[in-house]
Amino acid sequence: MTDTKSTTLVYIGEALARYGFGNEHPFGPRRMAAFWDEAVRQGLDQRVTIALPCQAGEEAIGRFHTSPYIERVKRLSQSGEGFLDMGDTPAFKGMFEAAATVAGSVLDAADRLMHGEARHAFVPIAGLHHARRDAAAGFCVFNDCGILIEHLKQVHKLTRIAYVDIDAHHGDGVFYAFESDPDVTIADVHEDGRFLYPGTGFAEEAGKGEAMGTKLNLPLPPGATDADFMPAWEMAEAHICAFKPEFIILQCGADSIAGDPITHLRLSPAAHAHATASLCRLAGECCEGRLVGLGGGGYNLHNLAATWCAVLEEMLPED
Repeated sequence: MTDTKSTTLVYIGEALARYGFGNEHPFGPRRMAAFWDEAVRQGLDQRVTIALPCQAGEEAIGRFHTSPYIERVKRLSQSGEGFLDMGDTPAFKGMFEAAATVAGSVLDAADRLMHGEARHAFVPIAGLHHARRDAAAGFCVFNDCGILIEHLKQVHKLTRIAYVDIDAHHGDGVFYAFESDPDVTIADVHEDGRFLYPGTGFAEEAGKGEAMGTKLNLPLPPGATDADFMPAWEMAEAHICAFKPEFIILQCGADSIAGDPITHLRLSPAAHAHATASLCRLAGECCEGRLVGLGGGGYNLHNLAATWCAVLEEMLPED
């Protein structure tokens, strides 16, 4: 790898694309291809370093998830039958390996950034922020965001980790797992939980105990546009900046873009580009550029491709 100080990694490969629930499910099999086809069309593939997906081991997954839950995923992965939750997240054969590959690719990205091999990284099929420590939820089998945070804490001994989430859905699986953890600051801009799954993420929820004030929820009303997002983003940026993070995680779900079939926000890809650019600047000031972007949701393939490419564009070094 050359010029590692400015390298941006992008994780692309069939093993990562395998995470999905079939053609009839919103989280279908075409999401990675839609993004990468557009990235190639824009010539972004010539400006990044492509990294191959890799699978996380059970020890790494177990830093966040409970052993009984991991065993349940393995069991249902073999049969490919039934649901992991109340109906959103169906089992499929090879599910364990696919979900472990999402987590493993994210961990590999973080390790390479921590070792100075790259500055930024983007993992398109990732950001599965609803899974709880002991259960699946909302299309999410393993919570790669939570696994990554525990990895940064336990393996790399970081104490100032920033998690930023601009997916339309509140990142409840991350928020409540670390609600009492002062080492993790969270800024989450999402559609108001009174109108959208998972029904959480209200402004008064700001952390618990020693972590009070380290968490920031910024709910937007249905129909919110970029004009509504920008002042909320200014609050999110100030919140993260004051924390002086050692590592920044961005969950940049494209389901907040106008025209998504299961949400009600009306943002444009410019909102995500703006957020990414500001976090890249902050990462350069605070943590040697260490920023990992996770694709998150997005169920309109055109929106997803345009938005993730806009995010990736901001993560690239200036020519």
